[in-house]
Amino acid sequence: MVLVCKQFPLLSKCLKLQRLCSESPESSNHQIVQLPDFPGGIEAFELCAKFCYGITITLSALNIVSARCAAEYLQMTEDVEKGNLIYKLEVFFNSCVLQGWKDNIVTLQSTKAFPSWAEDLGITSKCIESIASKVLAHPLKINLSHSYSRRGRDEVSCNGGESQRHKPTSKGWWAEDIAELTIDLYWRTMIAIKSGGKVPSNLIGDALRIYASRWLPRVSKNMNIDKQEESDTDSHTIGDITSKHRRLLESIVGLLPAEKGAVSCSFLLKLLKAANILRASSDSKMELARRVGIQLEEAIVSDLLIPNLSYINDTIYDVDIVMTILEQFMIQGQSPPTSPPRAKEDFERRRSRSAENVDFEFQESRRSSSASHSSKLKVAKLVDGYLQEAAQDVNLSLSKFISLAEAVPEFARLDHDDLYRAIDIYLKAHSGLSKSERKRLCRVLDCKKLSMEACMHAAQNELLPLRVVVQVLFFEQARAAMAGGQVTELPSNIKALLATHDDSSKPTASLSTNATGLADDQWSVSGLKSPKSKLSTLRMKLAEDDLDENFSDGIGNSSRIKALSTLPNRPKRLFSKLWSINRSASEKN
Repeated sequence: MVLVCKQFPLLSKCLKLQRLCSESPESSNHQIVQLPDFPGGIEAFELCAKFCYGITITLSALNIVSARCAAEYLQMTEDVEKGNLIYKLEVFFNSCVLQGWKDNIVTLQSTKAFPSWAEDLGITSKCIESIASKVLAHPLKINLSHSYSRRGRDEVSCNGGESQRHKPTSKGWWAEDIAELTIDLYWRTMIAIKSGGKVPSNLIGDALRIYASRWLPRVSKNMNIDKQEESDTDSHTIGDITSKHRRLLESIVGLLPAEKGAVSCSFLLKLLKAANILRASSDSKMELARRVGIQLEEAIVSDLLIPNLSYINDTIYDVDIVMTILEQFMIQGQSPPTSPPRAKEDFERRRSRSAENVDFEFQESRRSSSASHSSKLKVAKLVDGYLQEAAQDVNLSLSKFISLAEAVPEFARLDHDDLYRAIDIYLKAHSGLSKSERKRLCRVLDCKKLSMEACMHAAQNELLPLRVVVQVLFFEQARAAMAGGQVTELPSNIKALLATHDDSSKPTASLSTNATGLADDQWSVSGLKSPKSKLSTLRMKLAEDDLDENFSDGIGNSSRIKALSTLPNRPKRLFSKLWSINRSASEKN
């Protein structure tokens, strides 16, 4: 800024101008003084000049920072003249701006135009302390801010989350207002609020969700933001945008409360999607994966479909991060499915406690382990649903599919229908699998846990190995025979096959074979013992090489029925009788 100086009232209140004019070599009445890097520009200088000439000036939260910085630059202190501009601005700042809520936030936001000046003058720190003190004084107060209900900006949350339009006014009345702050100011404000220890963690989490939905909508909705904006934006600008959002996301992750349930699992997974898109640091990804694993039972399949942007493999979804999440879920130290009863000695040693207290603790332990068991059941359904989506990817390797399927405890799958659907989808998408690979894939399937509909589908599924089809038919027809009363007494070996195996304490076994059988063809059927008589004969028949070699990938139903003729006499009679029943029922339909 260039200023032509004369002997006028401006000099009487500005020490800076007095020194510059006195140092000027020119002796004329007109002197040119340069004011480089003048904070606030022409508007701020005009405000200071009006004050010097006694003209009324208007101060507000919008111009208080620029006016204060300009007055400091011109050195309009009390040493120059009593009641100078700096003094009056300080009075207005302390008595008006810091006492209000919205003015406080607007002032803090305006400091981003003069970061070093505002920091040195203490404006930034005073605004942050004032905002935090108001939140801590009334963390649950409602209707102090009306902006939450007034705005519709949160209609699209991070990665397409649910709309807030129809939600009631949030108890975190302050969250929407401070979401207007830039990430540096927001970080410092949230740290000050959290350090007070009076705001519940769920309100902190809700504030972070609102902030993420305010600043990350574009990144969350576009999977390939870099490619989409490349046509009309240069690469340098794109890099700046991505770097800015990456830093913002990592800051949000660093602010997440430590308590479980402070933020929803859905929100954590949306942050994880954004982290993949923005190529955030591995530490941020692992922290999000750990937090998701703690409350994985809350997730839905669509949340787990995290896009894979890695150059190492070409899978559509990031299966590795889902596997990491599952590992985190399994190592959370959850209780076993059932709690062991207290020993009698434990009750005798703790005579000081009443029977009611001991019983209460026992019930709480049972309730905790029941919740743990329930969460594993939910996660098992979730994993099977995810496998059905991921199985459609032709680039998903067999080992990753099997690893995901086996990551869930066996007791958590009450039925294997969803797992069977995932296997069927994988077989259709990977038609080039060899016979041994198809056998390896189907080992994760327990035919005894298939429903009637799944068994009917599997019996006609030409993509399954013949061994699986025979097992499905055997178990289903034997159960149908017992249920229909057509067979009053089954042999002991078949009863062993049909025995329930819900008790996880029983050892897991597989159909056995003798020395001539194929060792790599054992099928995991938990809770089964190895009968020796007719079951061994069935096992040997199924293990013969010529049985599998005579069936190509396109075997028909008639060929499968012929294969059943090699079964032992008693199972053969069962199959023939029950097969005719099913056929007559299908003809009636």
